[in-house]
Amino acid sequence: MNVYGTQQIRNVVLLGHGGAGKTTVAEAMALICGVTKRMGKVADGNTISDYDKEEIKRQFSISTSLIPLEYEGEEGMIKVNLLDTPGYFDFVGEVEEAISVADAAVIVVNCKAGIQVGTEKAWDLCEKYRLPRIIFVTNMDDDQASYREVVLKLEKQFGRKIAPFQLPIRENEKFVGFVNVVKMAGRRFTGVGTYEECAIPDYVQKNLGIARDALIEAVAETSEEYMERYFSGEDFTEKEISDALRAHVIDGSIVPVMMGSGLNCQGLRILLRSIDRYFPSPDRYECVGVDISTGERFTAKYNDDVSLSARVFKTIVDPFIGKYSLMKICTGTLKPDSTIYNVNKETEEKVGKIYLLRGKDAIEVPELKAGDIGAVAKLAVTQTGDTIAVRSAPILYHKPQISTPYTYMRYKTVNKGDDDKVSSALSKLMEEDLTLRAVNDKENRQLLLYGIGDQQLEVAVSKLLNRYKVEVELSKPKVAFRETLRKKVEVQGKYKKQSGGHGQYGDVKMEFEPSGDLETPYVFEERVFGGAVPKNYFPAVEKGIQECVQKGPLAGYPVVGLKATLVDGSYHPVDSSELAFKMAATMAFKKGFMDANPVLLEPIASLKVTVPDKFTGDIMGDLNRRRGRVLGMNSNHHGKQTIEADIPMSELFGYNTDLRSMTGGIGEFEYEFSRYEQAPGDVQKKEVEARASQAENGEA
Repeated sequence: MNVYGTQQIRNVVLLGHGGAGKTTVAEAMALICGVTKRMGKVADGNTISDYDKEEIKRQFSISTSLIPLEYEGEEGMIKVNLLDTPGYFDFVGEVEEAISVADAAVIVVNCKAGIQVGTEKAWDLCEKYRLPRIIFVTNMDDDQASYREVVLKLEKQFGRKIAPFQLPIRENEKFVGFVNVVKMAGRRFTGVGTYEECAIPDYVQKNLGIARDALIEAVAETSEEYMERYFSGEDFTEKEISDALRAHVIDGSIVPVMMGSGLNCQGLRILLRSIDRYFPSPDRYECVGVDISTGERFTAKYNDDVSLSARVFKTIVDPFIGKYSLMKICTGTLKPDSTIYNVNKETEEKVGKIYLLRGKDAIEVPELKAGDIGAVAKLAVTQTGDTIAVRSAPILYHKPQISTPYTYMRYKTVNKGDDDKVSSALSKLMEEDLTLRAVNDKENRQLLLYGIGDQQLEVAVSKLLNRYKVEVELSKPKVAFRETLRKKVEVQGKYKKQSGGHGQYGDVKMEFEPSGDLETPYVFEERVFGGAVPKNYFPAVEKGIQECVQKGPLAGYPVVGLKATLVDGSYHPVDSSELAFKMAATMAFKKGFMDANPVLLEPIASLKVTVPDKFTGDIMGDLNRRRGRVLGMNSNHHGKQTIEADIPMSELFGYNTDLRSMTGGIGEFEYEFSRYEQAPGDVQKKEVEARASQAENGEA
């Protein structure tokens, strides 16, 4: 593939709901551009972008794939870096990485399904990152498809920005062509990606007039001169219309709606032409970061005449194809066999060959210029989010904003001895997917795997087995309960042992009471008079308490909020020892704690759930069923409410799935640990019985 300058590059991300047809659209565009001779199908598992075994097996995208295309534009060849992203919400991290380097977006809408939750989420992401976008309505060949209905729903959902650039031509209920609203000309499909001019049917005229008037009005709003010409009834030239629309598309005030069929490869050539005509090249944007040498804010245009800087936005780690660091060049030119400086890690690395990735294929290139996207293999320390530059000009760019994972499961290695292999394999998966996290919960002696949703965790387990030949099983995680006491007691603990020669003797009288501080396991004090217990045994008594609070006698959970006071005791000048007094304190604790009205404390989370207004009643009802306490609601003034509540952590298991079910996938939530509160009697009883059963079976 040729080397392209900044102005010839278009970085375009494909967004949309899962199953809308993004991968098929990408495949059709690749066919038109001559990348493939035969169009692959998702069902057949032979598409360019869905090459991973998991993607082929499940028949949907899991990772973002890069497909560079060369297209003959109006002013010569351009390069379109197409980023095909997953549509399922569990893999949103892949979408966020792709969007961080995209300069524009194509939102794919299935004409039969219409606007779906993924469409709305794609739009919101484009608004957040201020990306110019085109909506491409696919599946127009479906007999049940209604383009007009989709456009009306788009206008209702997203407002006056929506502008149909095309209207369908149907003959005998079949989709055979379209009317180009900008050029006021009919187009009939003649073959794969080709079409010819045709007459505009009479039945289109009414809708064509409405769409055309809206476009011309938008053109008129570009300048005062155009506005005067518009009111005086003058016509605009085709170039004036095209230039004005391009300005509006780039600033986001117009979102063109186009149409076609991915499977039949219809409408994709005009989409490529529109990407060339209406989407910006990277040089319209600025790179914003920090100059490490001065600490000042750094801004620069995408420009290949200055020193090198680039952002690593994705990492691919595959046992067969190796490790690739995908990066977008911000300034300068990246060349093979050069030395780069990793600004985050403050270390230099050697670059070997430079590649373009097209699905799983690596294509070697002589260099990458500013604004382009490519890959470098086998970088030792560089990870996703790192900035590379030259040591003399260390620029640091912001990392991609990646969603926080809140869904987690306990995982266990199936085969003993595979722990190290599992740990190594998981670290490779986490390097690829920043929303996947493995956590060692030492307190509950469990390993936890965090992700965006259950499906992502299932895919991770499947990858571990198929890629790395290690097997893990997922199960419900333990909840980190605590134990404390509710009243003051005084108790004696006497440890006496005689076994020939020196015996063991320790005798303590202790008070146990609530300390009032649930953050601290215990507080130890002594009020011993007259040397009943020598001072040199005080540390041994405290050591006994310190060990006991790690595993309480009620259900085996850590103890908090305990005040232990040594008030009296006795000793033997020969048989007493530190061990004896430690054992005496242990005996006193176990007896005293169970007499002091012991209770379980459960962790409480501060939860925020953001949903459209119409779902607030259902959400609050569900939270009440989960023993949650709703604290209030805040409107974001875009038709959504954020419900704030306190809820037991144990009730959040499976919440992600339930929330999606209640809201059709559009609800979002986040939480953080807040505090501990006393668990209700039924919860305590159930947990104590469960722990007793585990102890009998040797699992505790």
